[in-house]
Amino acid sequence: MSRKTDPRRQQLARIHAGKKQLRLDDDTYRALLARVTETVPGACDGLRSSADMTTQQRNDVLREFSRLGLRNDAQTNNKRRWPGQPEAALMKARPMLRKVGALLTNSKKPWSYAHGLAKKMHQVDKVEWLNDHQLHSLVSALQIDSNRRQTPVKTTTRKTPPC
Repeated sequence: MSRKTDPRRQQLARIHAGKKQLRLDDDTYRALLARVTETVPGACDGLRSSADMTTQQRNDVLREFSRLGLRNDAQTNNKRRWPGQPEAALMKARPMLRKVGALLTNSKKPWSYAHGLAKKMHQVDKVEWLNDHQLHSLVSALQIDSNRRQTPVKTTTRKTPPC
């Protein structure tokens, strides 16, 4: 099993990300862990480290975090998505898709514009289906359009006084 797919590591990563998102200091965090993992309420036998916990105990801690207001990744990513925006544009796997998003935002155009441009240029229905070469040409086209729409810089010329 690879490191990225190990469920224990994923749970521990979510717990530590939750600690950071909830802004818990170390003492409060360890007290919360001990409270959640107590076998008898009121006893002082809870675990103070998430590394020593079982899967069920880690799930209990995550449930407690969500009760305290922790938002999961799906809730936070949905707020940043725009209609028609491909999911791959949010990931770091294809930075050119993020560049397409930035150019669209800069020119105040929707993602449907990029999909239409991909269809017109390469006969591909969606931007995320383009290969790297096609995606590069799409970015070039959007950049050229952006450069055309920029307001020209006014230069002031000094008039020389008559001799």
